[in-house]
Amino acid sequence: MKDSNFLKENNGRLMWHPMTSPQDSIENPPKIITGSDGVSIADIDGHRVVDGVGGLWNVNLGYSCQPVKDAIAAQLEKLPYYSTFRGTSNDVAIELSYELSQFFEPDGMSRAFFTSGGSDSVETALRLSRQYHKLRGEAGRTKFLSLKKGYHGTHIGGASVNGNANFRNAYEPLLPGCYHIPAPYTYRNPFNESDPAKLAQLCLQALEDEIAFQGPNTIAAMIMEPILGAGGVIPPHHTFAPAVQEICNRHGILLISDEVITGYGRTGAWSGARLWGIQPDMMCTAKAITNGYFPFGALMLGHRIAEVFENNPAAKIGHGYTYSGHPVGAAAALACLAETKRLNVIENAAARGTQLYEGAQALMAKYDIIGDVRGGHGLMTAMELVSDRATKTPLDPKTAQVVQDVAYENGAMARVSGPNLILSPPLVLTQDDATILLTAIDAGLTAATNA
Repeated sequence: MKDSNFLKENNGRLMWHPMTSPQDSIENPPKIITGSDGVSIADIDGHRVVDGVGGLWNVNLGYSCQPVKDAIAAQLEKLPYYSTFRGTSNDVAIELSYELSQFFEPDGMSRAFFTSGGSDSVETALRLSRQYHKLRGEAGRTKFLSLKKGYHGTHIGGASVNGNANFRNAYEPLLPGCYHIPAPYTYRNPFNESDPAKLAQLCLQALEDEIAFQGPNTIAAMIMEPILGAGGVIPPHHTFAPAVQEICNRHGILLISDEVITGYGRTGAWSGARLWGIQPDMMCTAKAITNGYFPFGALMLGHRIAEVFENNPAAKIGHGYTYSGHPVGAAAALACLAETKRLNVIENAAARGTQLYEGAQALMAKYDIIGDVRGGHGLMTAMELVSDRATKTPLDPKTAQVVQDVAYENGAMARVSGPNLILSPPLVLTQDDATILLTAIDAGLTAATNA
């Protein structure tokens, strides 16, 4: 291993980083994380902080989950890799498909298609939804609907249904036939409606209008996050998701629930679909499925999807990944799922989520640069930073970065994305850990206010 001077000298120079510019990485070298323990991470200088980001929404069980590490090590000794393409399988992938079908049975899921991550799961869902309609004799159903502000990964299909221009503009033209409706985002929406229930109805009417305009028989699927995550933690009114499902069912449109963030307990329920009481046709999962310890994902498929594919000899799935059903990933997922259930993490996610949400509200009362606080559903909290509450003008990015940097100096890794400071810590966060996060962010807000 190269020494710290070598690493610092080359940091940002030779490796391009996601979601930033190469120039920015050179001018503002990223923090070099070299160690971890529990819910904390340490950088190359030995500075230790509570990880309020949870890796990237995925380290639900923290960094010291020994059962998952042991499962990975044992599987590497037994079978480090083999393909699950036609003609071969492996024992752990078979067992995992059973365990996942049991875990997601309340959501109406019964089959699994394994992927390498969240973007792969979304791409698989979009492709199989088109194939589903072709198998049923409705080849004209090719279009997709989604929410503005929604995030669905970075593949060409996922970028096309993404509802944020930051992930689209540099790569257009994207997949044709993708249309976006307003998100139930009470702080900023085209209707100037702040009442969540009324806003939900307005967004639902926009969905109905778009379906009527496009023609129901041209639409393959609607994809949405149960709570918009990367877009700034935007929870809809509780009436929204059930109504979306009813509209989709009425028009023969498949509903894809993007649970890459919300699956496996983050919302205080075992899935975002279960939080709102819906049963979608597909569920995209990844991230916390292996606690971030191995790249892995699973698209879960509902009963009516399974019936159409399994009762049609022509239903060949011409899609897959080299690492679909990777035995090491499957072993990690099995151990992670068992530990997730054993710890019953939804209880702590709900309790600590309430603590962070209420703490963020208290900070809003203290600092005018917080324009809005969103959360209240498990460990997903966002503070939207503004320079003027009356006009809702977003805080200057450099000033917003001060909040993140000073919070880090004071013991917390937080994430500023656009105007939003987002918290998505491990679900095993303690009360004291949450207090450290809030205290450190308090210091960051003081620094930004005085900047």
